[in-house]
Amino acid sequence: MGKTNADDLEWSTLERGETKFRRKQLAAAAGGEELGCSLYELPEGRRSWPYHYHTGNEEALFVLEGTGTLRLDGETLSLEDGDYVALPRGEDGAHRIVNDSDGPLRYLMLSTMTDPDVTVYPDSGKVGVFAGSPPGGDGDRTVSGYFREDDAVSYWEDEEQES
Repeated sequence: MGKTNADDLEWSTLERGETKFRRKQLAAAAGGEELGCSLYELPEGRRSWPYHYHTGNEEALFVLEGTGTLRLDGETLSLEDGDYVALPRGEDGAHRIVNDSDGPLRYLMLSTMTDPDVTVYPDSGKVGVFAGSPPGGDGDRTVSGYFREDDAVSYWEDEEQES
């Protein structure tokens, strides 16, 4: 493959609470494997994925059209056409996009597609675990789930002792 046109792809939509967006997975449609890229459209007054960061994948954001704000590592930054933001792996890259304008916010989100990955959600105290296919990937996962950090157990808990 190698080439796709955004106009030829259907939008997928996610809506849950204050989160609502439309998305076209450009890299997957073009056969990309190690670099992901999605076109997002965030309606006015809505938010993207919950505030999170990746431990295994770096992301980047490029604003195509509109304005909004980015919660990044505890700060709030304004976004406008032409802004590019690097979102490193780890806590420094924790982010969430908010469209607090009167029109749609369109942006590209790029990501390395490293597998496995762990996502951390500081606001809710959860972690997500992905193996077999990275977040945003289309492959089958061998391990996948979300867990509360408070439910952590010691390494040896419930392990049988050999005599």
